[in-house]
Parts: sequence; C-alpha cells; structure tokens
Amino acid sequence: MKALHIITGLGTGGAEQQLRLLLRHLPVPCDVVTLTNPGPVARGLRADGVRVAHLGIKGNRDLKALPALTNLIRRGKYDLVHTHLYRACVYGRIAARLAGVKATVATEHSLGQSEIEGRPLTRGARALYLGTERLGSATVAVSDTVAGRLRDWGVPAARIHVVPNGIEAAHFRFDAARRLTTRAQLGVPADAFVVGGVGRFVPGKRFDVLVRAVAALPGAWLLLAGDGPETGALRTLTARLGATDRIRFLGDCSRDTGGVTKARSRTPRVRVPAMLCAVDVFVSTSREEAFGLAVVEALAAGLPVLHRTCPAIDDLPPGHAPGARRITGDVGELTAALRRQMEGGARRLVPPPAVGHYDIARSSARLMDVYEHALTSTASAPSTRRKTHQ
Repeated sequence: MKALHIITGLGTGGAEQQLRLLLRHLPVPCDVVTLTNPGPVARGLRADGVRVAHLGIKGNRDLKALPALTNLIRRGKYDLVHTHLYRACVYGRIAARLAGVKATVATEHSLGQSEIEGRPLTRGARALYLGTERLGSATVAVSDTVAGRLRDWGVPAARIHVVPNGIEAAHFRFDAARRLTTRAQLGVPADAFVVGGVGRFVPGKRFDVLVRAVAALPGAWLLLAGDGPETGALRTLTARLGATDRIRFLGDCSRDTGGVTKARSRTPRVRVPAMLCAVDVFVSTSREEAFGLAVVEALAAGLPVLHRTCPAIDDLPPGHAPGARRITGDVGELTAALRRQMEGGARRLVPPPAVGHYDIARSSARLMDVYEHALTSTASAPSTRRKTHQ
C-alpha cells in the first residue's frame, strides 16, 4: 500500500503535529502534500525522511489547484489518499476521485458544535463538506464527540470511524532535573507556583480567562506556550493587569522532545515536554475542543488538570483521569480553583489510564484497520462498512 496525505497547511497546529507523529508509526510508505504554508512541520517531516510537496494554493476559490492536485495524485500512483482539515478534505476528495484512487479517507480534527477549525460554521461550509464527503470511502473522527457531531450533520454512521489522537507518553514523563533547568532558563523561581497553558492564541481558546485568573493570584506564575492572532491582545491584557513579571509567553512551541532552544525574543523557547515539567497545574479554558491533546500530554506529565471541555477525557468512563477536574471557565471559579491548588502545594500524580488509552501506536494500528477496510469496501455498499470504535 502507498498512501498520500493531503493537509491544508503545515504550521504548528495540533492536527499538523499529529500527522507528523502518526507518520512515524504507520507501517506504509507515505508522502505529504500541503495546500498552503509549508511551515515548521513540513521541515520536520522532511527531516523524518517524508517527501513533502507544496501545492501553493492561493485561496479557497483557487480552482486551478484542483487539476494540479489531481495530476500529482495520478503521477504518484497512490492506493489511498488521506485528507486532513476542511479545505484539504474538499479539494483532496474531489482530486482523488478524478485521479481514480481506490480509496479516500478523511480525518476530521477540528469540528466543534458551532465552529470548524476555529471559524464559525456556515450553511455553505456545511453543504460543501457534506457534498464532498460522499466522494470518500470513510471519515475518521478523533473522538466520540466529533463522531456524534458528524452524525448530527448527516454523515452516515456506517461511514464514521473513531480513531483518537495519540501521544508518545514517555516523551512527557516528569523529570525533576529538567524542571529546575527549564525554570532557571525562563527566570522562574524554583519554589514558585506555576500554571501552564498550551494552544493557539485564538478567541475560542479563551486564554484571556487564564491570564486574568493568574493575575489575580499574587505569587502565582503562568507559562503560555503558543502563538496566534490574539498574542498582542493577551500581552496588552497582561500589562494592564500588572502581571508582566509573572507571565511568560513562550511562543510557538513544538511538541517534540527536547529542552530549551533559542528564540528570536528574549524569552527562551522551550519544548512542550520541558514546559510541562516546569509547571504545577495545567489549565484548558477552551470553549470547544474536538479532542484536547494538550490535556492528555499534561496528564502524561503527572499534572493535575483543570479543563472546561475535553472530549479525550469526557468521552471515557469515570476514573480514567482522576487528576482532571472539569470547570465552567468563569474567571472567579478558575481563580478559586487555582488558589486551592496553590495552597495545597505542588504534587505530581501517577499518569492515569487515559494516557495509555491514547498511545500513538494504538491509534496507528486502528487507522491501518480503516485503511484496509476502505480498500476492500465499495462505495456502493456503505451499509457493510465496519465502524472502528474508540
């Protein structure tokens, strides 16, 4: 089997990082095409030995990209095409059908109740998605929550396969020496109470709530790993609240292993595993999530977690993540919860069963089941498709 992965862009978002990690574990030769932005993950993929092509699409209505993508697929003689993210799913499914590919699989990484990839859902976007979805062989949801949203949209249940995101838990294992080193590099006192947050700085992640909560706790520090259009507003808010000396903006951090790296700003750039070693509690204030990968990584680091919504945890039976506590996301409530954590003192937990449940090797094996099923099933008999359960 030879597969081609098509993705909208290769910046440093969760879907992009997940694709790179997945390709390290899939036992089939894979190439990658990015429609736009061949960013840091493209460089990482090439370093891993993966061939990456950049289509150079100029916009959502760049119809010239469709024949170019079709020709690329045809020349590659791929057995299967796997698409990731909305625009790539639309273009990729059509191009794969025109190129005569045997099977097309699409992963839905970022579907919320009212948003897709952080943008408001519209009737037009939904209609285009559903129209092209019928051209594929199977649609993969990264959580049971996303599978339910797809069914509500009108995607037939028999076409939906749940293959959760995965992590390499060993990379996030707590290391006391790394904790001290990272804190020293960032200018954080060794005995400080430190809160952590990871994600793209967009309105839906609601990092302003986290900034306000930490600013209201004298003596508490905050490490924020990420970047995005809300960066300037968050920095301004931090300054207005008088918390600049206690809140560190770490920039766009890769989830790869490693410690502190050089950055253009005065704040050293740290990898997510090192950042998680340095903090005492992890917070996710997102309005909506399709999975919640950062929460699972924090649990793998032995951190207590406060989260507003996280399908990766919410979809599991009770007891799989005892260190995770759900909150409403109100500033006052979060401030009080962090104060209790602060007064209770720093403590590391044993990584819970949820961490093992989301092992990347397990996810890759389940995806291979979907591939094999897609290749042996026919579009004319969707009712015979077997669902891959989480």
